[in-house]
Amino acid sequence: MPARYSRRMVLGFMALAPLSARAGFAQGSSQQPIRLNVPFSPGTGPDLLARLLSEELRQRWSQPVIVENKAGASGNIGTEAAARAAPDGLSLLVTVNTFVMNASLYRRLPYDPEKSFEPIAEIATGALALVVHPSLNVTTLQELMERARNKPGEINYASPGRGTPQHLAMELFKLTAQVKLTHIPYPGSAGAVKDLAGGHVSAMFLPIHTALPLAEVGQIRILAVGSKSRAPQAPNVPTLAEAGVADFDVDLWYGVLAPAGTPKATIDRYNAEFNAILNQPSVRALLDKQGLIARGGPPEQLAALIAKDRQRWAKVVKDAEITSE
Repeated sequence: MPARYSRRMVLGFMALAPLSARAGFAQGSSQQPIRLNVPFSPGTGPDLLARLLSEELRQRWSQPVIVENKAGASGNIGTEAAARAAPDGLSLLVTVNTFVMNASLYRRLPYDPEKSFEPIAEIATGALALVVHPSLNVTTLQELMERARNKPGEINYASPGRGTPQHLAMELFKLTAQVKLTHIPYPGSAGAVKDLAGGHVSAMFLPIHTALPLAEVGQIRILAVGSKSRAPQAPNVPTLAEAGVADFDVDLWYGVLAPAGTPKATIDRYNAEFNAILNQPSVRALLDKQGLIARGGPPEQLAALIAKDRQRWAKVVKDAEITSE
C-alpha cells in the first residue's frame, strides 16, 4: 500500500502549480481532457503526485487534466483500466512500485508491467525506515538481528497488508539477514502505525516522513533506512547496508506510464515536460519536505527499473513463500 500524506501536503501540491507554472509546448487547440489514472485512493503518494503533475500540465498546456482514482485489489483494478485505455496520449497511469510487485503475487494479474505499458518517467522515490518500538530494548540494527536470531519468531512486525512494499521489504530483510520475524498484516497503514506506536507490535518498515515525527516524540526508534543512500531528511540514520545488511536497497518509487502502443513522440513529449516540472526548485523542495526525492530521467531508466524490480521481487516472493491471500 502506498504511503499516505497529510491534508496540508495535498493543499501544498495543489497550490504550488499556479505559482510555478510557465509556458510549455502546447498540445494545440485540443480541449480533450488528459486523464491521470491513479489505482489508489485519494491522499496516497501516487494520488498526490498525480495532482501535482495535473496542475502543472493544465497550466502549461491550457488543457483540462483530470485525476481519476480507481482503488482496489492492491492497485490492480485501476491499473487494468489504465492498460485498456486507448494509446492516444490522453490517458496515463501514475503508480508506485506495488505495480511491479503484484506481478509475482497474483497468478492472474490483469496486466503485464512490462508489456502492457510504455514507461514515461520515474517521478520520485521515498525512503523506507526500519523502525522498532522502544519496549523492544534494541538501539541498533545489529542488536535487532542478534535478538531475532536468539529468539526466532518471537519478534513480530506489522505491515499495511500482504504484498505491500513494507511487507516485501521486511521479507527481503529477513532473507538477507537470515532472521525470523512473525508477520502481522493489517488492512491499511493507519491501524498498523497506531499499534506500532502503542507497542502492540514491535517492528515495521515505515516511509521516512511517517517515521520521523513518531521518533521525535519517542514513540518509535529508527534503526536504519532501506535505500542505497542515507535519507536527506535523516542524515544521521545509517542505511541497512551500512548497518550490516550488505547490498540492501529498497525504497518506494513512483512513476508515470502510458498504455502500450502510445507513439514514441508522445512519450518523449511527456517525458520532457515531467523532467522540466521536477527540475523546478519549488517542486523539489516541496517533495523533500515530505520525504520524497524528485527523480526524472529518460523512459529507458524507468523501464530498466521495472525489469530489475520484477526479477528481484519474484525471487523474494518465491523464497519467502508469500501469497496475496
